[in-house]
Amino acid sequence: MSKVTAKSLIDRFSMELLGGEDGIYRPITTSDISRPGMEMAGFFTYYPRRRLQLLGRTELTFLERLTDQQRTERMQKLCTPNTPGVIISRGLEAPPELMEAAEASGVPIMRADMTTTRLISMITNFLEAQLADTTAVHGVLVDIYGIGVLITGASGVGKSETALDLVRRGHRLVADDSVEISQQHADTLMGQAPELIRHLLEIRGLGIIDVMTLFGAGAVRPFKRITLNVHLELWDEKKAYDRLGIDEEKLQILESEIPKYTIPVRPGRNLAVIVEVAAMNFRLKRMGINAAQEFSNKLMDVIEDYDKEEL
Repeated sequence: MSKVTAKSLIDRFSMELLGGEDGIYRPITTSDISRPGMEMAGFFTYYPRRRLQLLGRTELTFLERLTDQQRTERMQKLCTPNTPGVIISRGLEAPPELMEAAEASGVPIMRADMTTTRLISMITNFLEAQLADTTAVHGVLVDIYGIGVLITGASGVGKSETALDLVRRGHRLVADDSVEISQQHADTLMGQAPELIRHLLEIRGLGIIDVMTLFGAGAVRPFKRITLNVHLELWDEKKAYDRLGIDEEKLQILESEIPKYTIPVRPGRNLAVIVEVAAMNFRLKRMGINAAQEFSNKLMDVIEDYDKEEL
């Protein structure tokens, strides 16, 4: 989880810092944003003081109708040592009582020109991406027909070579060797490449190649949602591999599970085509078409018909 502060928001959204400069490096620990309407009315019992506080036209208009003493009291309660910042939307003026309370408690006051609803949406999306749980996985991430396929396996099994063949077939590389994965929403995993190796692919015997330079900007993408795992392993004669595809394995990453296909590797197998078909078959399953299940149902019907004839 990266560290996010009021300074991060100021730089990202070009906001104006009005006061409370001493607190611009306070950590923001949640993506939830509060519009303190009940607090403006004096109800602070369940005040979410650790959230960003956003004041729009409604809150500020209500505040103007209060007495000087009420405004001072409520702004002091709004600005606590735990409050990461107060944001004012629509370019509105900050009340003097808020500025005084912010300077006393070190709470940064920021102002943006955007409408309140749009500002909340943009900041929430930014914070969810920045504060998401992250991990790194050794593998290759490729966008195949819109499906984010994470290719894993032991070192030297052929992951990068498979990715190269997939790029030549018109698919897009996201990351090679190391995939940074973040849990941005429930059951949503986003993968990207570390900045140092972005767009690069390592081919043993050939070295490092720049995929974007060789194949064009259409051959890469910066990030992709991961929905399928294809695990490559050396062929084991003693292992019984799935022949029908009815039983589905799962791979646990952070708090999410994604379907997993284990593909045995041996000379003569076209891995790029197999991985490509795995992605296409996964899309069909999401559309309700399961060839393995349909075959199993037909087989059971034939067996039942045969048993009836025997009787």
